[in-house]
Amino acid sequence: MNAAIPVPAVSVVGIGADGWDGLPENSRRPLRAADVLIGAPRQLDLLPAADCPGERVPWPSPLRPAVPGLLAAHEGRAVAVLASGDPSFYGIARTLTELLGPDRLDVRPHPSSVSYACARLGWALEQTETVSLVARPLDALTAALHDGRRLLVLGEGPESPARVAALLRERGWGGTRIRVLEQLGGPRERVLDGTADGWPHERTDALHVLALDCVRDPDAGRPRLGLTPGLPDEAYEHDGQLTKRHVRAATLAALAPAPGELLWDVGGGSGSIGIEWMRAHRSCRAVAVEKSERRAARIGRNAAALGVPALQVVTGPAPAALAGLPAPDAVFVGGGLTACGLLDACWDALPAGGRLVANTVTLESEALLARWYARHGGELVRLAVAAAVPVGGFTGWRQAMPVTQWSVTKGSREQ
Repeated sequence: MNAAIPVPAVSVVGIGADGWDGLPENSRRPLRAADVLIGAPRQLDLLPAADCPGERVPWPSPLRPAVPGLLAAHEGRAVAVLASGDPSFYGIARTLTELLGPDRLDVRPHPSSVSYACARLGWALEQTETVSLVARPLDALTAALHDGRRLLVLGEGPESPARVAALLRERGWGGTRIRVLEQLGGPRERVLDGTADGWPHERTDALHVLALDCVRDPDAGRPRLGLTPGLPDEAYEHDGQLTKRHVRAATLAALAPAPGELLWDVGGGSGSIGIEWMRAHRSCRAVAVEKSERRAARIGRNAAALGVPALQVVTGPAPAALAGLPAPDAVFVGGGLTACGLLDACWDALPAGGRLVANTVTLESEALLARWYARHGGELVRLAVAAAVPVGGFTGWRQAMPVTQWSVTKGSREQ
């Protein structure tokens, strides 16, 4: 006998600016049958009382912490949740799935605002990157800015376009074209058009999507930022404690970031390794551990300026400051190698398959890495970089201090 299929506890219905009239019968049905209708006030107002007689409950603010209690309060009743557009695209369906599991949800999507925007603009949906600023720092937009690229930005509130324009001007993207597409799919649909430099609108409709045609100012006075590791050293605020560009690129290659992975950047300095780890993919995460409060603050500023404001900074000496951190997928040690127990703590924290990379320029730390290399294997290399510099009226090579790098992947049988 087959096991009974669980009955969904909650229906999640996507709705657009066209309201009730734009919903197919398949989406109207759970709204009619619901004992409780949960949504933003503007969404609840789109439902006709005669067709949807259920109790109406507006989302509290902040939303995420309140969801478990709200669902528990209506346990046993037919609940329908309203969401903007496609509930699974930066929407409430993710939160509800984490809480209830997919088998207890019935998700009925509506075309997303991104689909509407691409249709209006003539942009290919699969080639258009989307950045959400809903409950996210504005600085996160910076990492997606590349000359000639098209971006869709999900704004938060009527001031969002003006804030985006200000960020673009500040970061050297003032020539970027901005189009604000309001109330997509509804009777009050409207487009506002301008550039970041001359953006005139302090407020727009709260329900909007921003379309950006990115243009980098040629005289911005800022280095060009590419996708690959090894950003220009000038991109960082630092006091000399910076893994230099060419060594940084080799270090990130050895760390091998992958989507969703977590890095410990121990002895963060200016934060460059953790920052470029997070720039590798929007789901990559990093914790920078730095004992100097001054440098820890600088790491936070660099992370914001380079588009990864979610980088976590822990202030304190390692290994003590590592206690309680979530287990890493990779660890980089850029300073303090000779601190008692530091390498042991990092090694013990790594799961099987985790990577550890350590750099040093001192003989004492090099000797320590040689002993760990003899014990655990991996790869021990010396990185030497020379730069061409003026020598009188000629040009010669100036050698930087060589860097010894040990990189290793923890095996499944190692403790």
